[in-house]
Amino acid sequence: MIGTLWRQRSRPGVGSGEWFREWAKRGWTCPGLVGFVWRVGWLRWRGAAVGAGVMVSRIKTEGSLRRLKIGDGSFVGRAEIQLHAEVEIGTRVCINDGVRLITGSHEVRDPHWRGIARGIQIGDHAWIATGAIILPGVKIGRGAVVGAGGVVAREVPEFALAVGNPVVIRLDARCRELDYSPTMFLGCTSAWGMGRRK
Repeated sequence: MIGTLWRQRSRPGVGSGEWFREWAKRGWTCPGLVGFVWRVGWLRWRGAAVGAGVMVSRIKTEGSLRRLKIGDGSFVGRAEIQLHAEVEIGTRVCINDGVRLITGSHEVRDPHWRGIARGIQIGDHAWIATGAIILPGVKIGRGAVVGAGGVVAREVPEFALAVGNPVVIRLDARCRELDYSPTMFLGCTSAWGMGRRK
């Protein structure tokens, strides 16, 4: 990530007012950037499959990190992720703060209350907004959006919008031509002026 930011940085004239502003922003946001890079390295070291350009905040995990897969260019905020079963996050996904991905529960019809574990799949370019809860076995389709505070217990189709508690699903609520990376909207990456190169 740091190498990409360096290569694609904006390059205002040395000594100009813009040059000083750019480097002040870069210096100010550098600790945050280092934290993102360190957390991704730690996840990989513990066995998670983490793609290129991924940014991960301080997440809470429970279970084996070997069950976690995050695709290229995705952002994961301060989320809680249960890893009693596989959690697969696609490319360029945005998971905001306060999201809970729950893969384990108990079978309510079982007299012995046995535990169950079912994986979660989140498709490319999906957006899981602040405070949403994704329950075991749920699949979120490509480009789908789960609104803030939504509780999802069933599949959300591609490009659908799921809002409320329990969620109500609106089909074809999002454009189908998605071409962005959620990591480029973070302060520590936008300080490098990517997309504004001179």
